[in-house]
Amino acid sequence: MAYINLPEFEEMTPSIQEKARPILEKTGTLGEIFKLLAIDENIYNATDTMVQNYLLKQTHLPYYIKEAIALLISKENSCKMCVDVHKNIAKMLGLTQEQIDEILSGIEAMHTDDKTKALLNFCIRASKKDNYKMTKEDIENIKNFGWSDVEIVEAVAITGYFNYINTLSNVFGLGKD
Repeated sequence: MAYINLPEFEEMTPSIQEKARPILEKTGTLGEIFKLLAIDENIYNATDTMVQNYLLKQTHLPYYIKEAIALLISKENSCKMCVDVHKNIAKMLGLTQEQIDEILSGIEAMHTDDKTKALLNFCIRASKKDNYKMTKEDIENIKNFGWSDVEIVEAVAITGYFNYINTLSNVFGLGKD
C-alpha cells in the first residue's frame, strides 16, 4: 500500500487515460508505479519516454543486458516492486527463468562472458552514491573489454533510470503491504 493516495483511472488526465486503457484491457489493472507517475503528467511523460527509448526499443545494448541492469540495480536498491515487475518484463523480452534467477543471484553467478560481467559490475559501481569517484581509467578499463562509448553511455543512462525509478518506488512505499 502506497504512502500517498494514488489516482484511479477516472482521476487521471485524458492523455494518461489513453495510455492506461490498453494496459487495463490487457491486464485488468494498473500497477502502483503507473498510478504514482500519473499524479503528474509531466513526470509520467518524461518517465514513459525513458522507458520507451531505453528499455523497450531495440538499441545498442541487447535486451538481456538492459534487463540485467534493471534487475541488478533494483535489487541493489532494495526495490522489491521493481525487481518483481522486471522479472515479468524480462520474460516478455525473451529471457528465461534460469537467466533471471542467475542475474538475481549476482553477477558472478551468471553464465555469461567476462565482457558482459565487466559492464554489469561497472553499472553497479556507477549506481552508487560515490560514483563521482569514477575516473577516466574506469571508462578506459570498460572500453578495453570492447564496449563502445555509445554502449557505455546507454548502460549508464539505464543505470541512472533505475536509480530514479527505484527511488520513487521506495520513497512512496510501492509494493509494500
